[in-house]
Amino acid sequence: MAQRTSFPGTTGHRLAGLLDLPEGEVRGWGVFAHGFTLGKDSPAAARICKAFAADGIGMLRFDNLGLGDSEGEWGDGSFTHKVSDTVRAAEFMAARGTAPDLLVGHSFGGAAVLAAASRVPGLRAVVSVGAPSEPRHVEHNYDALVDRVMAEGHAEWMVGGRALTLKRAFVKDVRQADLKQQIRGLRVPLLVMHSPTDDTVSVDNASAIFRAAPHPRSFVSLDGSDHLLVAPGQAGRAARIISAWADQYLRSA
Repeated sequence: MAQRTSFPGTTGHRLAGLLDLPEGEVRGWGVFAHGFTLGKDSPAAARICKAFAADGIGMLRFDNLGLGDSEGEWGDGSFTHKVSDTVRAAEFMAARGTAPDLLVGHSFGGAAVLAAASRVPGLRAVVSVGAPSEPRHVEHNYDALVDRVMAEGHAEWMVGGRALTLKRAFVKDVRQADLKQQIRGLRVPLLVMHSPTDDTVSVDNASAIFRAAPHPRSFVSLDGSDHLLVAPGQAGRAARIISAWADQYLRSA
């Protein structure tokens, strides 16, 4: 079952979350970070976390600033905020006595958990799914607006039928982020998952993440999967692989 919850983000706004409670014997706990303009209810987030819970791993998934049920304006956020709010989510879990063993991130969220991992005390493992090796990869989503945003400071951007405001500060933030340095500094085991047929974030990104990371590191191909893991069975397959891999690192192991 999923329990609704919330916690304060780094901008002071409350971020809405769902806690997928583990069924049966509790194996461990984790936090899931969703993709760029997605949310806690996106197929990858919901299906992976529900599958974890069914396998005894409780997961917190949450909407980032201005998305889904969370307060605030998306345009006031940045990659830096996404990383810090992932850390806040881990702190929230620790405060309730279920400190996360595992950080899992999909797409842009995968980059966020890689950057956040060193700031989560007691973390035991981190997983990226379809993640870009550099946050600025997301610029291809709004490349037609970049010149206007840099000149005028902001521009409205239509995403999935809703209007978001893209701001100069966001563009500058993702351009300045040095994810490779943070990956090289990882002190927990890493699992990199990516599909060679991903036409949104190419598998070359997975290679770059894997090469930058210290051991222990693992790579699993999600051959045949699309980037958003929306086709039947794709998210569940990813969850089963992660659950088996993480077993050796969970606190109950």
